[in-house]
Amino acid sequence: MLLVLVVFGIIYISLLYSQPTLTGIHHLDGIIGVVLGLYICSHPAANLVEMLFYRRSHRNPFSSSRSIILWLMLNLLILFMGGIVTFVGVTRFIGRVD
Repeated sequence: MLLVLVVFGIIYISLLYSQPTLTGIHHLDGIIGVVLGLYICSHPAANLVEMLFYRRSHRNPFSSSRSIILWLMLNLLILFMGGIVTFVGVTRFIGRVD
């Protein structure tokens, strides 16, 4: 699921890079980008909150320390991608139209 979200983010950014607008309205393109970026960020943020607060009763839910590092890196990568998509959406929303 997380990798699918990254693919959606890459598709959105590449479409805006190759075309001046997706829908013909820059504000609508910005709204789509912000909502998509926040949705992308919501899944890894929920995973991190669950790991920090709800799995305290389990000593080690991961099989090894390497797997937890890879899992954290994947979540951070997706949070970063969601931040980029949100930034692109916000700049599209508030940017000047020439």
